[in-house]
Formats: sequence, structure tokens, C-alpha cells
Amino acid sequence: MPPESGDMTFELWLLAFGAAVAGLVQGISGFAFAMAAMAIWVWGVDPQLAAVMAVFGGLIGQIVSVLRVRRGWHGSLLWPFVLGSAVGIPLGTRLLPLLDPNRFKLVLGGMLVVCCSAMLATAKLPKVTTGGRWADAVVGLLGGVMAPLSGFSGLAPALWATLRGYTKDEHRAVLQNFNLVVLAATFASLVWSGRARADHLPQMGIVAASLVVPSLYGSKIYTGMSPAAFKNGVLWLLVFAGVTMLAAALRNMAF
Repeated sequence: MPPESGDMTFELWLLAFGAAVAGLVQGISGFAFAMAAMAIWVWGVDPQLAAVMAVFGGLIGQIVSVLRVRRGWHGSLLWPFVLGSAVGIPLGTRLLPLLDPNRFKLVLGGMLVVCCSAMLATAKLPKVTTGGRWADAVVGLLGGVMAPLSGFSGLAPALWATLRGYTKDEHRAVLQNFNLVVLAATFASLVWSGRARADHLPQMGIVAASLVVPSLYGSKIYTGMSPAAFKNGVLWLLVFAGVTMLAAALRNMAF
């Protein structure tokens, strides 16, 4: 049966509201569009549509952020993450039909809540200096794997950049540019595989129009944040991502 017109209207309003909130969050943090949007869309947007819109909205938001907040590429920091993601994206695409999404969210969500809460409770975080570029590439691979699986490509790099002790601008540059590259590649793969289709164009238009102004405002907030406030904000977003994953997984398993 086709969906009722009332249900479709509600879905479109929810899609717009989730995109606006996620655009603001991404504008401030340089990542996290998918996790903020999914926390809202899970209550009424078709999961298959939401997955495509999370990648598309994240990509548009990153383009807005790159134009608004210019922090350079920091290529010496960025390239290992991008190289790792080139392996991770096709791997994640292959794993997608094999993975139990609820168990994946339970494990990852639990780890984020525990680890990031502990980091928030610690006055001074230890700086991770071991592993070099190889460790950065592995983190990029994890981000690439998670892009097609959940759209949360920025989670692993965001946590790692915090542990690395990057400055505020280095953190932002790595996350912003990594997500721009990864989300562009992921969206291209969605188009190639047929998961992103021409009949999604009206919803894409709603998402893009809804996120632009909040994203610009979020970028303005970012420029006025202190390094400590930015670091704590990223950690709180990661805790929120973990809670969202746990709630979604438990809800799906219960029903």
C-alpha cells in the first residue's frame, strides 16, 4: 500500500527539522551531521531514505563549512587518514549486507559512551604520540568503513584527533577535509550502486535547503569557541552519538 499523504507530510517535515539541527551541529564541530540527523529521523523517516540523506546532507554541510571556515588542508596530517579511508570505504560497502546493524551499534555505542565519558571526567587527557602515520591511516580506515555502514565517518577521526592533542584548527581541518573527501566518495558509491536515485531529488532539495543557514550559523559559533570548549564539545557529541546508537539498537531489537 502507498503511504498516506499525512505520513508523507510528517516525514518531510521531520526530514527538514533533522537536517536543520544536524547542519547546526556540523557547522560547530566539523562533523556529526549523520548522528544528529539520525537521532531525529529514526522517529519517522524510512531507514533506507535516511541512510542516503545522512550521507548527502553531511556532504552538503561539509561543502558549506569548507567555504565558511577556511583552515587549510593541513596535508601532512590529513593524507594518512584519507589513504586509510580509500581502503575502508569499499570494505564497509562489502560488509554492509553481512553485518548485524543492531549489534554493531550496541558495541560501538557502548564504547563511545564509556570511553568519552571517562575522557570528559579527566582534567588533562594523555597525548597519544605512538603509531605515527600508520596509526592515523588505521583510524582513517575505520572512518571509511563506518561511512557506508552508518554514515558516521567522522567518529573515529574525531576521537583520535582529540587523543593526538591536535590544536583547535588542526582538529577542525582534519575532520572537515577528511569528511569532505570520504562523504563525496561514499555518495558517489551510493549513486553507482543505485541506493541514491533520481526519485530522491525532492528530499535532497529539502535537506540541502534546511541545513544551509544553520550550518553557516554553526560555523560562526565555532570561530568564537575556545580550544577547551571545542574539545569538550567534541567529546560530548561523541557521547551523544553513543547514546543515540544504543537507543536505536535497543528500540529495533525490542520491536
